[in-house]
Amino acid sequence: MFGFHGHGGSMANAARSYRIHSLWPEAAVVYPQGLNTPGQLTDPEGKKPGWQHSIGELGDRDLKFFDAMLATMKTELKVDTRRIYSTGHSNGGGFTYMLWAARGEVFAAMAPSASAAGRVRGLLKPKPVLHIAGENDELVKYSWQQAMIASLLALNQCGESGPWELDDRISIHPSKVGCPVLTAIHPGTHKYPAEAPEVIVKFFKSQPAEPARENEGR
Repeated sequence: MFGFHGHGGSMANAARSYRIHSLWPEAAVVYPQGLNTPGQLTDPEGKKPGWQHSIGELGDRDLKFFDAMLATMKTELKVDTRRIYSTGHSNGGGFTYMLWAARGEVFAAMAPSASAAGRVRGLLKPKPVLHIAGENDELVKYSWQQAMIASLLALNQCGESGPWELDDRISIHPSKVGCPVLTAIHPGTHKYPAEAPEVIVKFFKSQPAEPARENEGR
């Protein structure tokens, strides 16, 4: 599982905030460190670390980094390729959406937070997703995220929402193509919600991909 920090963040901050490794100790979890990157909403000079926003940007620097990380993990660990996931907050959520667009066949499910990812919206193919959004997000506007969620519902051919059986705080939109859209809408701001990691782990555990293709290397 990959957990990408936001713009200006770090791998250490991501590990502390996401804490997926604590909640799911059986999983191999990677919190990568981004390089200095021009931001879309802040830091236009690129003095802080982050991730590319679209396919082809920065020579696909971060996409190549992801490919190298995944290849190394498949070599050094016993990887169940039915269960590869990505999450991230803000710019990290946007990069999760970008990975969905560029490497969608790799992943079983995605869980972006506080991201709209308009540049890659038209490149996505159906996949289970949990989108986390704050109604008072002052940076990635809630209206932008609502538009992203609407596009996901159309993409995944989803019906009316209801409470998720694993956590009734979360809404689930059943999908005609087996790719549900879950939404975790909270009243907060752009700050990463403390309850998000537990929900993400529940979601990922419920979403193995098919068919099973277990990597035999160590």
